[in-house]
Amino acid sequence: MEERKLKLIWDFKGPNAHKTAEHHAIHLKDYALQETIPYFKIGQTSLHDLHSIAFIAVPERVMKKVRDDLKPHRGQLYTE
Repeated sequence: MEERKLKLIWDFKGPNAHKTAEHHAIHLKDYALQETIPYFKIGQTSLHDLHSIAFIAVPERVMKKVRDDLKPHRGQLYTE
């Protein structure tokens, strides 16, 4: 059985949301490399002008470490 992939998400709102999410994604990549966390994708998405997200998609086995270390706002199943 294949391990589930989970997407951990940070929400940013306001006029600087897009830039803040972009910057946060850089820190997510730095964290993953420093902690040798396996991941499927790290990125950011603008949901609309005043709401953007940064995210990391990880295997379920490392979700608790990332969650406890970085305190994402929410999570969901990740599908490519």
